[in-house]
Amino acid sequence: MLQKLRSPNVYFALGSLLIFVLIQVLISMGDLNPYWQGIIFWGAAITMVSLGLNLIYGFNGQFSLGQYGFYAIGAYASADITFRWLHHDPSALVVVIVGCALALVFMGGVGVFLRRFYGVTTLAKFLFYLIATILGFYLAVRFVNPAIGPALYQMLNALPLGISQQIVFFLALVGGATLAGIVSYLFGIPVLELGSDYFGIATLGFTIIIKVLLDNTDTLLPFPEMKGARGMIGIPKWTTWPWVFFTFMAVVLVLRNILHSSTGRAILSVRENERAAELMGVDTPSNKVLAFVIGSVFAGLAGGIRAHDMAFLHPTMFGFLPSFNPLIIIVLGGLGSMTGTIITGFFWVILLEGVLRLYLPEGFETWRFVIYPLGLLVMMLLRPQGLMGKYEIPFLRRPLPPPRAHEVPQPEKVAPTAEEVTV
Repeated sequence: MLQKLRSPNVYFALGSLLIFVLIQVLISMGDLNPYWQGIIFWGAAITMVSLGLNLIYGFNGQFSLGQYGFYAIGAYASADITFRWLHHDPSALVVVIVGCALALVFMGGVGVFLRRFYGVTTLAKFLFYLIATILGFYLAVRFVNPAIGPALYQMLNALPLGISQQIVFFLALVGGATLAGIVSYLFGIPVLELGSDYFGIATLGFTIIIKVLLDNTDTLLPFPEMKGARGMIGIPKWTTWPWVFFTFMAVVLVLRNILHSSTGRAILSVRENERAAELMGVDTPSNKVLAFVIGSVFAGLAGGIRAHDMAFLHPTMFGFLPSFNPLIIIVLGGLGSMTGTIITGFFWVILLEGVLRLYLPEGFETWRFVIYPLGLLVMMLLRPQGLMGKYEIPFLRRPLPPPRAHEVPQPEKVAPTAEEVTV
């Protein structure tokens, strides 16, 4: 019993609970002003994005610069759901949730269908999945939304205001993260066939495309409420510390459990030696796509949290230069280290957006693009494995399996002496 109380799981749970209670008390008593509260929330969001990128790049070995594109998808999708809901329009909620659900069902059916055939080309696979996704969202827009939208709005509005808002916020976060995952799956089918360097260039192009589309949401896309390059306003400020804490913990626990599973070992094997993994029977294309999708879902979830904390979104927040932030964080913390990513993610935001903004002269922000590359250069020269290297806190380490029956050491057999044999 005493050994169980001293286990890493118990220490981690108690430490996490202590942090949650401490910050909640500081917020409730007003000792943590809104500025530092926003810094902590932002630290959690950027760390979730970085953990997703660490899964893609640090653990799976696929160099990606597309995390901010999926971060933007999750932010804008969830913000559009809650914005329209406040304006008595449940269409975005129904279309995103039901559309994603139908798309996943149809994509699952396509996967079962394509497994009947051998040698299906990547382009054909992509077209089948794209058609399934479009069909799912078309049915949601054309038939499901008119049928259940008004009834759903009346049903949720019949609940107390606080409960209905929390339900809508939860569905908005889930919808934004799921949509980011679906887009990443469609994007990853053809692009993950490329080599790591070319894949990085393609994902950077994806981020730029998303930014251009966000600039024109009110012209090219039918979303006038997003206001294009002027920025989206009127987003409800529903992000609270419990939401931030529990979504962050969910990301950490999901990633930890994935890495400690057989799927996680397959993902790691692709990073170590893709050809050897294939020879050992690992489905490398599927594991690449899986890591890419999970990492993108984490980014989409973080986008929803961030959008409802700032209550404002602008396309420049998801542009070319900000998209390097998660990459810098995981390189500084250590590729393949969850502990390093978590520590560096929070330290990154608290130092650069908190301490330095308060105590350095105005205009320092323009120097960060000189400091970033210099810091990375020094890190690559002095400690190329990152600040934490491969170190993980005990809770995040891979647990050692219990010894099997035939592996339990047996007492050594001593050869009988001559007297014993004679007797």
